[in-house]
Amino acid sequence: MICRFHILRISVVKAILLHNSVEGLNGKGTQHHVREMHIPTLPKRDHNVGFGNVNYPLKCEDRGDNPMEPPIYRNDPYFYVRDDERKNKEVIEHLEKENSYTEHKLNHLKETREVLYKELLSHIQETDATYPYKNGPTYEYYTKTIKDKSYTYYCRRKVKDGKEEIILDVNALAEGKSHCDVDDVEPSPDHRLIAYTADFSGYETYMVLFKNLHTGEILADTIKDVTGSIEWGNDNSVLYYSTFDDSHRENKVWRHTIGTSRDKDECLYTENDEEYNAVFYKTRSKRFLIIGSESSETSEFYYIDLHHNPNGNPTLIQKRVPSVEYSVDHHSDSFYIATNKNEATNFKLVKTPITNPSSENWIPVIPYDKDRNIDGIDCFQNHIVVYGREEGFTQIWVMSVTDYSSLHQIQFEEPIYTVEGSTNVEYNTDIFRFGYSSMTTPYTLFDYDMNSKQRTFLKQKPCPNYESSLYQSERLEAIAKDGTVIPMSMVYHKNKRSKKGPSPVHLYGYGSYGISSDPSFDSSILPLLDRGVVYIIAHIRGGGEMGRSWYEDAKYFNKKRTFQDFIACAEFIIQNKITTSQQLTIEGSSAGGLLIGAVLNMRPELFRAALTNVPFVDVMNTMCDPTIPLTTGEWQEWGNPNENKYFHYMLTYSPYDNVSSIPYPNILVKSGLYDPRVGYWEPTKWVLKLRDFYTDHSKDILLKMDLTSGHFSVSDRYHYLREEAFSMSYILDQLNLLGEYYNYKNKESEQLF
Repeated sequence: MICRFHILRISVVKAILLHNSVEGLNGKGTQHHVREMHIPTLPKRDHNVGFGNVNYPLKCEDRGDNPMEPPIYRNDPYFYVRDDERKNKEVIEHLEKENSYTEHKLNHLKETREVLYKELLSHIQETDATYPYKNGPTYEYYTKTIKDKSYTYYCRRKVKDGKEEIILDVNALAEGKSHCDVDDVEPSPDHRLIAYTADFSGYETYMVLFKNLHTGEILADTIKDVTGSIEWGNDNSVLYYSTFDDSHRENKVWRHTIGTSRDKDECLYTENDEEYNAVFYKTRSKRFLIIGSESSETSEFYYIDLHHNPNGNPTLIQKRVPSVEYSVDHHSDSFYIATNKNEATNFKLVKTPITNPSSENWIPVIPYDKDRNIDGIDCFQNHIVVYGREEGFTQIWVMSVTDYSSLHQIQFEEPIYTVEGSTNVEYNTDIFRFGYSSMTTPYTLFDYDMNSKQRTFLKQKPCPNYESSLYQSERLEAIAKDGTVIPMSMVYHKNKRSKKGPSPVHLYGYGSYGISSDPSFDSSILPLLDRGVVYIIAHIRGGGEMGRSWYEDAKYFNKKRTFQDFIACAEFIIQNKITTSQQLTIEGSSAGGLLIGAVLNMRPELFRAALTNVPFVDVMNTMCDPTIPLTTGEWQEWGNPNENKYFHYMLTYSPYDNVSSIPYPNILVKSGLYDPRVGYWEPTKWVLKLRDFYTDHSKDILLKMDLTSGHFSVSDRYHYLREEAFSMSYILDQLNLLGEYYNYKNKESEQLF
C-alpha cells in the first residue's frame, strides 16, 4: 500500500578535529547574538474550500459515496500557496526567504553541523559492498559504494571466476542532475539486459531504461512517466510496468515488447476505482505474474501463467469483498494465500488449487491465532517461510511444504530486535537469507538452512567507531487513556546517561497505516546517544507493532487514540523521572508529522521542541480533494471529509485546522518541494498559521524547504548526511547539550597531548 509513506570512540585525530571545529562554541550552548531578520510572511487571501458535493445540485466530481448536499465551505486564507506546477514565483520566493530565515536563526550551529556531519560520516564505511546473492547458476549480484562517490554501483560477477562487472553506475547517471533515485534494477532472465527505473525530480515519477550488458548500449525503447516497479516476463523480450492516472494513483499495468514503440504496449489491467491502486509482482517460482488492486482494507488479484500462456489475459483468483485482504504466492499446483477472511484480523494461511482458486476452495494451512500476526509468505521448492509479528516484534517461521506441523520460529538471543527477509531470488533452494538488527546491533545478514535449522553468519554492516557493549536497549510500557498498554523501545549510552536525575530524551513516533516503527539499528542517532540523550520509540496504535488490531483500533473515528497514546508515553517518561518536559524533544515524519502536529495542539507544554519531516498536517483540505495524489486511496484510512459523518470528527484533530493561541514550543519543519505524497504547501501553510497564532514569541517556528527533492529527502548520500547533521544539531541545541559536550571534548583532547 502506498501511503503519505552507540559509543563513539574518539581517536587522537578525531579529538583534534573536534577541538579545531568548535572554536567560539565552548560553553555557549544555545546562547547566540545575531542581527535580527524579519520573519517571512505571505498575505492572507480568502478562499472557500468546499466539502461535499461541490457541484451541487449536479455531481461532476468524485467526492466519495455520500458527499454532503449542500456542501460546507471553510475559509483557508493560505490556500493559494498550493501550486501543482511548482512555478508560482511569489511562492518560490517565499520558500527561499523561509530557507534564509531558518539559516539565519540557526547560523550559530553552522560549525556544529560540520562537526556532526564528520561524526556521522565516521560511522559510515564509505567503500563497502553488500553480500552477493545468486541469481541463476552463472551470476551473483551485489551493490557497492566507493569513498567520495555519492551514489551506488550495481555489480555482478560470475560464480566461476569472481570477475566484477559494473552493470549500472548511478554516479554517471546522476551527472548534471540535482536529484537521481534509482528504484528498481532487474536483470533479464538470460542476463543479457538490465531494465532499471530512475526518477530525476523527486516526484516519484520514473522512466524505464534498458541496457545491453554485452555491448553497454542503452536501448532506444525508453518508457517515461511510470511507477518505480518493473518485472521481466519469461525471457528478455517482454517487460511489465505500471502507470499513474492524473492524480498520481497507480491505475494501469502494461506489457511492453522490447524493440517496439510504447504506443504498441498492451494494457493488461485498469483499476478505475479511485480508492484502489493497481499492483503487480512475480511469484518466487517465476511461473506466475500476479496483477490486481489493493486498498488499505480490500484486495483483488488475477494471474497470468508465464510458462504456459504468457500472452494470455489475467485470470481472476478471488474477486474483491469489502474488508477482505489477501496476498498470493505459488507452489506446485497451488496458490498459498495469507488472508483475513472470516474475521481473521491478524491473518491466517490457506492454500487453493490453481485450477479453481476462488475462496470457496481455500483450505487451512496455518489456523488463525489471534496472538500471531501473519504479514506475508515466501514459497520455496521444499519450504514455506512465513513473516509476521508476535508479542510486538517481527518474527519468521519456517515449515516444510509436505509437513505443516514442522512450523518453527527462528530464535534470537536479544529481547528487543527486528528481523526481515533479505534478497531471496532462488526458488529451488533450502537456504533462506534474512537480516537482523536491534537498537544496539547493526544490520546483520544470515543464511538459514531450512532443513538443519542452522544459520550461518554472512556479514554485518560496518559501523566504524562504534562499540555495541557500551549501549543498552530496554522496553518500557505506558498506560493509555483507555487503559491499553503502549510499549516503547528505549536506547541509551550506558556511561553518558544521567545517573543523578532525569536525562534529555528524544521521543519518536509514527502510528498510521499499520506501519511499524521497529527497534532496529540507526547510526544517525549516535550523536544524540553519545551526548547523553535517551532515544525512545513510542509504538503507538495506528501502527502495526502489536498486530493488525493495533492498526484498526486507531483509524477512522478512533484516530485520536494515536495522539493520546503518544501523549501517554510522554507523560510516563516524565512522571517516572526519565526526563522532564524541558528536556523532551519529539519527532515525526509524514503521517508522523500529523501525529506531532496534533499533540502540539493538544499538549504543547509537554515538550521542549519538535522536529517534523514532510508533515501531513492539512488533513481536511487534502483529504477532501480527489485531485491530490493519494487522497482517494486514503479515504479508507482517515475517512472522507466530504461525508458528514467524517467531516466533523476529522476537523477535531487536523493540525492545520486546530492551530490556536497557545504557547507552542520551538518547531523545525523540513520538507521537499517535489514531494507527491505530502504537498509542500501543507508544511508551508502550517508554519504561516502557527506564527499567526502562537503566543510565546520567544520561540521560533522554522521551515526548511529543500527545493530539489521530494518525500524521501535528497538522493546524494553525503548530502543526506548533511541533512541529518542539520536535524541533529537542532535537537542538541534545543536540549542545551552542545556547550557541555564541547567543553568536555576540549579537555579530553588537551589531555592527549
